[in-house]
Amino acid sequence: MTDYLGKDTFKLGFGLMRLPRLEDGTIDVAQTSEMVDRFLEAGGTYFDTAYAYAGSEEAIRKALVERHPRDKYTLADKLIAFGDACHDEESAKAEFYTSLERTGAGYFDYYLLHALQRGNYKNYDNYHLWDFVKEQKEKGLIKHYGFSFHADPELLEELLTAHPDVEFVQLQINYADWDNPGVASRECLEICRKHGKPVTVMETIKGGILADPIPAVKAIFDRENNGMSYSSWAVRFVASQDGIITALSGMSSLAQMEDNLSYMKDFKPLDEHEQEVIKEAMQAIEDDKSIPCTACHYCTEGCPMEIPIPEIFKVVNRSKGSPEFRTIREYGMVTLNKGKASDCVQCGQCEGVCPQHLPIIELLEKARAYEG
Repeated sequence: MTDYLGKDTFKLGFGLMRLPRLEDGTIDVAQTSEMVDRFLEAGGTYFDTAYAYAGSEEAIRKALVERHPRDKYTLADKLIAFGDACHDEESAKAEFYTSLERTGAGYFDYYLLHALQRGNYKNYDNYHLWDFVKEQKEKGLIKHYGFSFHADPELLEELLTAHPDVEFVQLQINYADWDNPGVASRECLEICRKHGKPVTVMETIKGGILADPIPAVKAIFDRENNGMSYSSWAVRFVASQDGIITALSGMSSLAQMEDNLSYMKDFKPLDEHEQEVIKEAMQAIEDDKSIPCTACHYCTEGCPMEIPIPEIFKVVNRSKGSPEFRTIREYGMVTLNKGKASDCVQCGQCEGVCPQHLPIIELLEKARAYEG
């Protein structure tokens, strides 16, 4: 794609799902403001929030909208048509106006129908949301609209064929999921290119997993001895792809922001040698059996037993090479005053909303071994 919407956008986007938090659990607006300032100073412009990101919209109003001219940044927001946030057409559409009020942005540069997958995509049709976002664009309340996607390539093809006027798509792309059949990053990106749709990228660092990858991947990157962080390999891999508007990183500290800016301020695509290094890392992940959970927490929203599924999976993933007593202790910490893997009633709601299509019930069954 030689020319497309967002071609000249700064290739690092500020994802606002995992903002820094204070001890009481609220978002640290002061640190977020510092991060916003640093991002803008370095040339960043793209900020990504959502109605469903607890506290994010209000925080970005205080840290960005009330402190910087509106023409100095672009703000993306999202509407989710399933789960506790939405139960009918009226409540779905109300999210848009609530997001406008929470952010105080006046309009959204990018607006997305959020997290479309097999179990929910028909809601967006039934609630007439495709027409709704077009109406808001006509009113000037949305500049560009698209959708974020967590499903199979066949459904992506179907959606882009049915909605050819969509202006962009948000995909999960990272080197760990490039050829993962449960995500199909490569194939989905190729479908967007075929339809001429530019892409914003979520899960660039796979929910933080690629900032601290498995030992085999660390060894490959450490061998290069170039002083670059593990995150840099993940972000630059995505930003090097054709047709990318921006690669989102859910930064949760000023240190993470500084690290990302250190190699993205003057971004250089991966060279031929670096591409080969990434291929080695991909193979190392293919040979590993860790659980590819991104901690999006969609699975926990409707869990009747309040099981902290992503946290349990993180403990399991990190158990490799760790003494059993430490794993049991970590498991006890994440399940304190919450449901345990053994409490699972196998209702299946978690598997129905998992963007990674994980066999969660089976994985929880295996995780019982860490209950001590």
